[in-house]
Amino acid sequence: MPSLKDLKNRINSVKSTRKITKAMQMVAAAKLRRAQDAAEAARPYTERFTAVVAGLAAGQKGADGAPRLLAGTGSDKVHLLVVMTSERGLCGGFNSTIVRLAKARATELQAKGHTVKILTVGKKGREQLKRDWSAQMVGHVDLSEVKKLGYDVARKIAADVLARFDAGEFDVATIFFNRFQSVISQVPTATQVIPAVFESGGTASAQYDYEPSEEAILADLLPRNVATQIFAALLENAASEQGARMSAMDNATRNAGDMINRLTIQYNRSRQASITKELIEIISGAEAL
Repeated sequence: MPSLKDLKNRINSVKSTRKITKAMQMVAAAKLRRAQDAAEAARPYTERFTAVVAGLAAGQKGADGAPRLLAGTGSDKVHLLVVMTSERGLCGGFNSTIVRLAKARATELQAKGHTVKILTVGKKGREQLKRDWSAQMVGHVDLSEVKKLGYDVARKIAADVLARFDAGEFDVATIFFNRFQSVISQVPTATQVIPAVFESGGTASAQYDYEPSEEAILADLLPRNVATQIFAALLENAASEQGARMSAMDNATRNAGDMINRLTIQYNRSRQASITKELIEIISGAEAL
């Protein structure tokens, strides 16, 4: 049985931990509001941009001379998985759910005879993937020095992916991230960005006349579509990370409180038993006299 001093030290240690987790919860709550606003503000632009590109692509897909970002390479042998996670931990299962989805996709592709390459964005995903998939990892993007996510960050990542595509390193690219729904709900999502895939063709071509030609505009918009999809994923990830961290730190604070209560009860019982023992010894000694 631990001594009274050991119990006291442990109670103080857990109280210090509770202060830290409570502070982290409050910081995450403050950051969550800004990250959530940014993610929600980007959704209408991303949806409208995708609709315009889809409308242009509807008349070009399958046609001779269609851009490679739309038509693809004619093969799907090599797949690039862009796994986007956070630079920091202590955010519950936020990173693990993304990595789990990416691993499942990689395993499925390999089982079908495809070649898998992995590009990681964020340290935590890289740490988890390198244990079993280090041979498939072809690059890493470090965001530890990025204080505020901007479109320039997404454009640099997109430039890296597009350069690899132009060099013939892969045929299909898919990004993995968490889509923010609420503080307690983040949905692991996989979105194919190369070749571009649209759920349904838009009507933009019927509504607008384009100058220069639709082919020229589409050739310019498709690379921007890759950057836009990556930027939207980064914003969704940022909001999801803070929501997951806020929830995780709230649970940790509650657990610390429960542990303090249990340790306090154990401390009081041990102290009471010690006092009772001392009283018995005093009374026994007095009776002996």
